[in-house]
Amino acid sequence: MPCSAVTLIDNVDRYGGDRMGARAKNSAPAQTGSPAAAGAGLDRPRLPPLKALLAFEAASRHGSFSQGAEELGVTPSAVSHQIQQLEEFLGVPLFQRHAGRAMLTAAGSTYAREIEHAMAVIAEATTRVAPQSQSGHLVIAASPSFAAKWLQPRLPDFLRANPDVRVRLSTMTSHNEFQNSRFDIAITYGAPPAGPGASQRHVEPLLVERLRPLCSPVLAAALDLKTPKDLARATLIHSVNALTWVDYLRRVGAGELRPSHELWLDRSTMAIDAAVDGLGVVLESEILAAGELRDGRLVAPFGEDAHTVETTSYFLVRSTGFRSGTRIAAFEKWLRVAIATANLTIKTSSR
Repeated sequence: MPCSAVTLIDNVDRYGGDRMGARAKNSAPAQTGSPAAAGAGLDRPRLPPLKALLAFEAASRHGSFSQGAEELGVTPSAVSHQIQQLEEFLGVPLFQRHAGRAMLTAAGSTYAREIEHAMAVIAEATTRVAPQSQSGHLVIAASPSFAAKWLQPRLPDFLRANPDVRVRLSTMTSHNEFQNSRFDIAITYGAPPAGPGASQRHVEPLLVERLRPLCSPVLAAALDLKTPKDLARATLIHSVNALTWVDYLRRVGAGELRPSHELWLDRSTMAIDAAVDGLGVVLESEILAAGELRDGRLVAPFGEDAHTVETTSYFLVRSTGFRSGTRIAAFEKWLRVAIATANLTIKTSSR
């Protein structure tokens, strides 16, 4: 699929992990700006010239002043001059120059990594604010567990059917992120709240979730789980979902019970893995745990229907008036077919 691409963004540095620790460790303290700015109550960092940064980033990435200059459309001497200005600004040499060749110093290597990360942050911010600038891209947002467990494994099918579409898949961990994000189409867990920009988006129910207790077969046998009241002998695993254990137990007539232990995890993926490992019983559905149920790593100890609670949990959100076209229509059509193929219940009524 040479023409297709998918990028997964999860608030993590795409160049190899969270850089916060490295930045705190390696970066010098910010220097304040002019005395006038300080007197005005502004504590602005002292930044190097942008042209010099661009020249340094290109030269360090290519490992060559000449190739960096070719990319920027300037002469190698211009790149050399900009880097010299940057070195004077920083007060440290960034390159060692020998016989017409230049190699990064230790300080230069550190600075190159940080500038690469900063450029990536700027590029990502630009895409989030104006994804329409990415020609041919389809910007999809989803909750982290749904993106990782359900959507991403199925995306190759969409890409094969739509080889000219490049997908940017980003995850949102809260409705606050949802309000501030730009996307073509989103799949949210829970109905997005009304707020700024709500009138610019069309929201409709998408999926009905069938929640029930799940655990490893070994744990089900060891605790002799026959009815929900037997959960008093188990560790209940809590995660962020549409129904709490208290609500579930009340809905199935088990009343209040005190479990043996409780474990709180902030991702459904973590909660499912914990249940597979035998740490306890999780309240989940086949939407995210289909693979584990299919291969027998998880079982529903109380059967399918009598102790299952249905709730509309997933919603489809379109950004009206933002961008439209065949890519969005193609993805939505594919999504509904994929949901039907997975034998999940599609919610068709309007919200």
